[in-house]
Amino acid sequence: MGNFGAEEYAHRRRLTLPDACQELFARYKREEGTLNWTDIDFWSQELDLDIPALKAGIRHLIEVHPDSEPFLRYVRKLTKHVILVTNAHYKTLDLKMNQVGLLGYFEQVVSSFDLGAPKEDRHFWAILEDKISFDPRRTMLVDDNREALQAARDYGISYLFFKAISSSQAEPETSRRFPVLHYFTELMP
Repeated sequence: MGNFGAEEYAHRRRLTLPDACQELFARYKREEGTLNWTDIDFWSQELDLDIPALKAGIRHLIEVHPDSEPFLRYVRKLTKHVILVTNAHYKTLDLKMNQVGLLGYFEQVVSSFDLGAPKEDRHFWAILEDKISFDPRRTMLVDDNREALQAARDYGISYLFFKAISSSQAEPETSRRFPVLHYFTELMP
């Protein structure tokens, strides 16, 4: 939710910003790895805040990675199936896709909310395979979520890459378990 939500939460609860952040972080940690963690309806009710409105208020901060569109065009030219699998709630996903304009590159979008399990759960991948019929041995997944990558590996997905830069606001991260990808262009000739 970021500081924008923490500030509103602090104001409503009459807390200092550090106290609000500490309280929110503890609440987030309890839900990490569950569907609630990315469910903005859950957090709106849980925190008594209008999370969709708060997110809409920072729409201007949503940016597409500069190399995303060239990579998506490249993969589509290869006639590969391009499917977005996400833990994002549809309200958040709609906001992001409307801002960045990439939705047309994906044949399908599947949210963990469709499947009843987060990507960090191995069952997500089994349900996904039933829904869209993919071959794990011929499937590539790029994700900035190490736990989702591990669940995909446990399920048998062969080509896994850790996206080191999750957003334009974040510093690059690393992984010892998965090949690290800084830019999508690294996967292009």
